[in-house]
Parts: sequence; C-alpha cells; structure tokens
Amino acid sequence: MSLSNAPNAIHKTALVLFSGGQDSTTCLAQALSRYERVETLGFDYGQRHSVELEVRKTALQALRGAFPEWGAKLGEDHLLSLDVLAQIGGSSLTEDVAFAMQADGLPNTFVPGRNLLFLTLAGALAYRRGISVIVTGVCETDFSGYPDCRDDTMKAMQLALNLGLERRLLIETPLMWIDKAQTWQLAFELGGARLVELIRRDTHTCYQGVRDRLNDWGYGCGTCPACELRARGWAQWQAQRA
Repeated sequence: MSLSNAPNAIHKTALVLFSGGQDSTTCLAQALSRYERVETLGFDYGQRHSVELEVRKTALQALRGAFPEWGAKLGEDHLLSLDVLAQIGGSSLTEDVAFAMQADGLPNTFVPGRNLLFLTLAGALAYRRGISVIVTGVCETDFSGYPDCRDDTMKAMQLALNLGLERRLLIETPLMWIDKAQTWQLAFELGGARLVELIRRDTHTCYQGVRDRLNDWGYGCGTCPACELRARGWAQWQAQRA
C-alpha cells in the first residue's frame, strides 16, 4: 500500500526511485497510470555490477515503446552519484565478498543508510523539480529484514522531508504489504501480459549481475537471494493463475 490513498488535486507529479529492477519498474508503471508527469531517479553508489545501471536505460526505452500512453507522461531520468556508500564498505553489494549473514541477523547485502540517503536526495530533487510525490519500491513483506525498508522508516522519512524542506511531499510505497507473487499480479493488472514480459526480459534483480541466462522469471544466476525471491514469486503467481 501507500502512505497516501490516491492522487488528488495538489499531487499530480511523481518522482520514482528507479533501479531497473522488477519492483521499481512495477512502481513506475503504477505511477504512470496515476500521475500527469513522472520522472525517474537512479543512483550510482558503487554497486558491484554496472549491469544495473545499463538495464535502467533499456527498461525505460522498452516502457516508452510498449506503452506510448505512458511514454507521453514519462519525463526526465536522473542519475546521481553516491559512491560514498562504497567508500564506507562492508556490503556484498559494493564489495566482492560472498553473501552471508551478519552477527546482527541481517544479510551482508544490507547497505546501511542507503534508502535514507536515497530518499533525502530524492526529496531535494523533487523540491527543485516541483514534484510532490516520491515513489519507492521498498517492501516489508518479501524482504531480508532491512530496517530502512520498513513502513515506520518511510513514515519517519516523509515527516522529516516535510519538516526539513517545508513542502507537502508524499512518500508512496505501493509494494509495502504485498509479496513477490502479488507484485507480478500488480504488473499484470497495470499493463497486462506486455508489462509482465517487459519486466521478465528487460529488468534486472540478480545480485551477481548475471545477464546471459534467461529463466522463466527473467535474467539472473538463480541462486542469489534476489533471484530466489523473484523466482519463488513467479512460481507462486503462475500456480495461482493455473
């Protein structure tokens, strides 16, 4: 769900945090179905695999081609550098180390402060661009326990941005309370088989950056936590539709 129920007269524009993955592409599709103008924001934070940054471009191009009605609403794409996260280190998403659980019970895929920084910069960009809604694909249902993906964190960030920027910004989290099977279903409801196929072929989730192996659920190694989650959601969604 979202921190807001529906767009209203003062909320006509949205900025979508867009990584080129399944979740952010689904969120982008929903924003394009709801708002008059939508811009996208990605981050180069020193992630191990640059494939994520390349896929962003092809996914946006594919959306424009497959859905001209959405393409007319899709505005500027922004990419900000945030390599300070790689300098801090300690995450398997920014360093070439094996995936493992940490002593605090979180996987070492957790990049501390990442979503907090993402939303702070998104708020600043939204301020400059005259945008009133920030959309992010964080989720508390199918996740690894990341504290910066929780609903409470999003509510706190919305309050902080509104106070710090003196603007009435909304943070929307369309996937917060749904699992990956429901995320596939949401994509189907938004754009039918065309959008599902676009997400399957043109988005990227794999932590290992594997882009030469097309599975039923999309490209990826099939063994990293992100691939396992995406594959399980696909299998569950397919079973529900059978």
